[in-house]
Amino acid sequence: MKFVIAPDKFKGSLSGQEFCEIVATEIKKIYPSAELVQLPLADGGDGTLEVVERYLDASVVNKTVSDPFFRSVSATYLYSQSKKTAFIEMSTASGHRLLDHSELDCKEATTLGTGELIFDAIQKGAKNIILGIGGSATNDGGMGVAQALGYRFMDINGEELSPTGKNLNKVARIEKPELDMMEAVKVQVACDVDNPFYGKNGAAQVYAKQKGATPQEIELLDKGLENFAGLIQSTFGLNLQKIPGAGAAGGLGGGAVAFLNGDLVSGIDLIKEIADFDNQIEGADWIITGEGNLDSQTLSGKTIGGVLSSAKSKNIPVAAFCGGIELSVEDQSTMGLDYAVSVSKGISNLEEAMVNAKENLAFAIYNFASILKKNS
Repeated sequence: MKFVIAPDKFKGSLSGQEFCEIVATEIKKIYPSAELVQLPLADGGDGTLEVVERYLDASVVNKTVSDPFFRSVSATYLYSQSKKTAFIEMSTASGHRLLDHSELDCKEATTLGTGELIFDAIQKGAKNIILGIGGSATNDGGMGVAQALGYRFMDINGEELSPTGKNLNKVARIEKPELDMMEAVKVQVACDVDNPFYGKNGAAQVYAKQKGATPQEIELLDKGLENFAGLIQSTFGLNLQKIPGAGAAGGLGGGAVAFLNGDLVSGIDLIKEIADFDNQIEGADWIITGEGNLDSQTLSGKTIGGVLSSAKSKNIPVAAFCGGIELSVEDQSTMGLDYAVSVSKGISNLEEAMVNAKENLAFAIYNFASILKKNS
C-alpha cells in the first residue's frame, strides 16, 4: 500500500509536518510495510515559509527591515543559491502578526519592509521570486514595495510621499527608477482571492476594517486606490481593475503586477509545483489530508481543494481528517472526498480541541487504517 500524507497545518495546534509524523506512525502499526510519502502543503498564507523550506534547496536569510510602521524588525526569507530562487512571505515584514490588535492602522502602514526583502534577494542574485501575500497589515497598493526598488511617488507640488495608505490619494506622479531591477526577474505571487483593486469588492472596502480602519478611513483608502490605479494605467498602460486578485493584501496584488511584473497564481498550485506533488502521488492507494476546518470554501484556493484536484486527475481516493467539518453529505460528494471525519472527539470547546489535537488525530487515523485493513 502507498499512502501520501498531504495536509495543511491545524492553526495553533499542529504543523503540517507534525500531522504527517502522527499519521505515518499510526499507519505503520496496521501496515508495517506500507510506502509512506510525506508532503506537507500550504496555500500561500502564514506558515507557508516553513513548508517551502522542506522542498527548496534553500537557506534561511535574516534581514533587518521596516515593519508596517517603519520600525526595524528582523524578518526572514528563503534563498536557494543553486536555483537562484527566493521565497518571501510578506507577513514576516508587513504582516498583522507583527502588531498588537490595538496597533492595527492600515492607513499608516507600509509594505516597504517586504520590498526591502525583495531588494536583498535580488542583490544576492535571485532570478525567481515567489511572494506569499497572506496576512497583510497594509493597504498601500504596493507603494512601499515599489519605493524599496527605486520608485518615487510625488504629490502635486513635486514633494515625495511616504508610501502609506493615507497617501494614495495624494499621488500625482509616479517616477520610475533609472534601472529596472525586475527586468530579468520572474515573480510569482501566491494569491487566492479575486477582489478588484478598488470599489465595492476592492481591497479597502472588504479588508480594511479588519486592519483597523474606520468607515471614513475606508472611504479615503478606497478613493486613494482608485487614484493610484489611474496613475498606474497612465504610467504603465495597465488596468488593474480588470485583474482578478489585484485587491489582495491591501492592493499589493495589483502593485506586484505593476511594479514587479508579477503573475498572480494560486498559492496551493505554487506549493504543489515546488513539492513536485503530481509526480509524487503517482501510484498512491490513498491520499490522507487535513486542515483545521473543512467547509464549503475549501475548494476556493485552499489546500484540500488543491489535493482533490490532483487526486481526481489520477483517480486516487482522498481521506480528510480535520479539526472541524461543516459539510453536508452532498457537499462531501461534490468535492470528491471519499472519507471525511472531524478528529475532535468528545470536545466541548476550541481550546480543548487544540490541546488534544495530536492524541485525537492519532486515534482517528488508527481506526481508519484498521477499517481499511479489515476490508482489504
